[in-house]
Amino acid sequence: MALLESSTTQLGSSMPSFTLNDANGRAFSRDELCGEKGLLVIFSCNHCPYAVAVWPRLVELANYGKQLGIHSVAINPNIHPDYPEDAADKMPAFAAKMGISFPYLVDDTQAVSKSYDAQCTPDMYLLDYNGELVYRGRIDDNWQDETRVTRQDLKSAMQALSVGKAPIIPQYPSMGCSIKWH
Repeated sequence: MALLESSTTQLGSSMPSFTLNDANGRAFSRDELCGEKGLLVIFSCNHCPYAVAVWPRLVELANYGKQLGIHSVAINPNIHPDYPEDAADKMPAFAAKMGISFPYLVDDTQAVSKSYDAQCTPDMYLLDYNGELVYRGRIDDNWQDETRVTRQDLKSAMQALSVGKAPIIPQYPSMGCSIKWH
């Protein structure tokens, strides 16, 4: 598994709308998922050790964000025959195990992941209500050990968005396994 950092996307960029299905075939659109303040879009998967390490924090942040009017959605771009742990039929059990209470969607064509220029799992995008990017980067400053975190970047960005403040600067890239492109 190759370690990769997320790329930089210009803050204020209008991010593409999308409609994807969950593993049970229920369709969700970006616009219907958005909360009154915004939407956290998480590109992740079931098997990447970087993603698995931070899933509990992402679940906690999604619950926190919901109180602020920011909803969350996760998108699995790793629907690839060489990675059976990430298969759509494995996603519901994984979501239950991790306590994921927000939609976990299947990007089997990888079109949405490519349109966002997602690079790794996890790769997080915080959008305002209009679908404009206000944050793209890491969750915090220590993905390996939550007890050693000193800076919660994504949480700070969510707080700023919820009260209409400018995005936090600088933004540090997320890092994780490369997306398994077809």
